[in-house]
Parts: sequence; structure tokens; C-alpha cells
Amino acid sequence: MAQQAYMTETDNGSSGPEQPASRLRRLWHRVSRGWRGDRRIWRRGLFLATCAVLLALVMLAHAQIPNAIGNLGSLVETFLPWLGLFIPVLLVLALVRKSATALIATVLPAAVWLNLFGGLLTDKNATGGDLTVATHNVNADNPDPSRTARDVAASGADVLALEELKASQVPVYESALAPTYRYHSVVGTVGLWSKYPLSDVKAVDIRLGWKRAMRATVTAPAGRVAVYVAHLPSVRVKLEAGFTARQRDKSADALGEAIAGEPLPNVVLLGDLNGTMNDRALNAVSSQMRSTQGAVGSGFGFSWPASFPMARIDQILVRGAEPEASWTLPPTASDHLPIAARVKVTPPAG
Repeated sequence: MAQQAYMTETDNGSSGPEQPASRLRRLWHRVSRGWRGDRRIWRRGLFLATCAVLLALVMLAHAQIPNAIGNLGSLVETFLPWLGLFIPVLLVLALVRKSATALIATVLPAAVWLNLFGGLLTDKNATGGDLTVATHNVNADNPDPSRTARDVAASGADVLALEELKASQVPVYESALAPTYRYHSVVGTVGLWSKYPLSDVKAVDIRLGWKRAMRATVTAPAGRVAVYVAHLPSVRVKLEAGFTARQRDKSADALGEAIAGEPLPNVVLLGDLNGTMNDRALNAVSSQMRSTQGAVGSGFGFSWPASFPMARIDQILVRGAEPEASWTLPPTASDHLPIAARVKVTPPAG
């Protein structure tokens, strides 16, 4: 009788190809028929169920993973969204193992992942905003800096920050960006280009011994904005030392101190922070500013590496100003993707 019902359901008198819905019903029919009456479905897959629970705990309590050994906590937090890839693997293995226990346990990491990152899957971009900003690590070894400059200028950004500027290539960027941006300033290896006047330009000490951060006031039509540009030190993953990020962490603390003392109400931070907003090491900055990608935007906005983006280490953060939209720009000759955001400047009090 079961075979007769199956033939009626899938063929339905039609000689055409089997439809996807019919294939799913056929798969479920086989699975449920094989599982019915099998009491072992609750005893099988205990190891898979344990793995599912552990995965959920790692995502839920990632902030409790210690950094004492190889900065393991920061490493996990850098690639935290990718832990979700283990969920469908566990689901498939639970089905193959015919384990109801493992299937139910897989719901736990799925729920935790959706709670952490589900909001990034929807488009929260709005049409408002009165200042468009962009940032790009152009790569010191960029083979075509002129083309890169023209590409990011085409984004329509009112304010553009560039990081990893090689001294010999600065004139190339200045020449290529001059038609679009009337004002600019370069401090060390970072630079700021603006359609609006710049003032109070100065280097920001992030405890490196050389200049990789700056601050300037942009006098935009909607009001004055303090714009910080920063390129925090790189991090490495080494077998003998783990996630080496000590210098990055010290620089992040120094940057956070500088921003905390900023008197202007509207503050924008643009740059390559070599860390994600999940990484606790950036708390000195992220605790007092909002990520435009987290508040608005669509998707994860991964920016590095450009060939296969796996993490958003390039950031646009705001304080006072309200984020309205955030997006990733097309690739250039750099190993990073440029990112942009549109913000609404908070009018001065009174």
C-alpha cells in the first residue's frame, strides 16, 4: 500500500520530470518509514548532539573564552559568523545517523546563530542621510593606484579615507582625486580627502612610533564632524604563538582614549582596524561608537580579503551622527574591499 501511495503521489499520471517538492516528499517518506518503530533513534547520535551543544555554547559565551593562551577568544570572535557553517553539517549527519536526539540538539546552535546574526540578513538601509563617507585600505603594493583612486572617487563619497599610503604613491592619489575632492590632508600612511573644508588636522598617537592615525574637522553643510582615520597594526595567526594581536590591542586602546576626549558631538571613525566588531580587543573603540554595518546595511559586509571576503576588518563607526545606509564597494586593485556609509549629522544644540 505504501508503494502504491508513493507512485500516486510522485507520478500523478504525468510522464514529466519529478518536481523538487515531490523529491522532498519522497526523501521524507523514506526517512520517516525507516525511523518509525526504531527506538534507537533516541540513543544514536549522542556524540553529534554533544557537538551541537558545544557549538551553541561557544557562540553564546564567546566573550568568556580566555585570551590568555594565544588570544584564542579574539580569534574565535573574528570568525564567529562562520561557525554557523557547522550547523548544516550537523543537521545532515543527524539525518544520516537517523538520530532524533542530534536533530533536536542542532536547533540550539541554529537559534543562537540567528539571535547573533539574523538581523544582518535583512536590508536595513534607508534613503536618508546628508553625508556620505568611504574608507579603503589601498595596499602599499597596489599595482594601479591611479585606477584605484578613480574607482573609489566614483562612489560619490563626500569624505574619503585611505590607508596604507606609500609615500612614493601619494602624489598619484593626490592627482587622481583632485578633480573630485578640493580638500585633503595626508598624515603618515593615512589620508583624508573631502569635498568640504578641513581644519584642525593632526596626527593621533596610537603608540606605534610612526603615524598611522589622524583627526580632522570636516565642515559639512549639515554641521561640523570630527573625522578620525586609523590603520591599526596587523594581526597574525602563528602555530607557535596563536593569534598575535598585542600591538593591535594597544593601539586600539590608544585610539579609544583619543576618541573619548573628542569635544565635537558628531564623530566618524574610518579605517582598517584589523579586527571585527565582535572582537573584545576593540572594546575601547566599539563601546563608545556604533558600527554602520551593524545598525544598517545588508549582509555581513565582509571586506577582507578582496578575493574571498571572510571578515569585516575595515570599519565605519559613528557617534552622534545617525547611520542611514552602509554598503561594500566594488573591488579595486587592493587586497581589501572599500566600504561606504551614509550618515545624518546631528544638528548642534540650540
